Amino acid sequence: MSLARDERAAARPSAARLDAWLAELDLIPQGGAEREGVVSRDIVLDGRSRRDIRMTIILDPGLGCLIWVHYAPPLADGFRKTYQRLLHWNDELPFVKFGLADEERITLSAELPPAGLGAPALGLALARLVAVCDLLADASAEWVWPHGQARPEPGPPSSLLARFAAELTELAPPEPGDESEPGAEPEPGAEPDPGAEPDPEAGAAEAEAEPQP
Repeated sequence: MSLARDERAAARPSAARLDAWLAELDLIPQGGAEREGVVSRDIVLDGRSRRDIRMTIILDPGLGCLIWVHYAPPLADGFRKTYQRLLHWNDELPFVKFGLADEERITLSAELPPAGLGAPALGLALARLVAVCDLLADASAEWVWPHGQARPEPGPPSSLLARFAAELTELAPPEPGDESEPGAEPEPGAEPDPGAEPDPEAGAAEAEAEPQP
């Protein structure tokens, strides 16, 4: 029984194994810590639109892995409007989650269970988070670069985006000429799309609402 327990303990992710995964992904930690078996590593990645995306990888051998993106500085606008937009994005984007931390700092995170945890799963999750930051760069510019801060020029992204591009096609940047804003919510009272198919149920409801002679 003790042998089986020792084998399970050896199979659990550790600081050395996390560092090995990062090395396999060609990533160099910028810092980290270890306390009571829980390991953290800080990394910085570049997207196509977002540069210097700071992330913290937290590995708990018994629970799995949490990747925490420091998405934006503390908010300066109304809490309610921001919260509604974050909830909308949480509905639109699977596998990631927006939230608010202390001082109303926006966070973006992804969780990985212990089963199947390794360099490929970690790399895909990191690439997905960078892709989401790119996808919503315009929609969240007022939070990421507040008070008139200059937006950095686009540049070559981290190699993870190309490495996992096939698994992230749904988060690819819009094609040239597509003026739709990714992640944008439709404004109340917006004009209907003239190219959209008519809704027969809506037409029937309007007919019933018309006053009869």
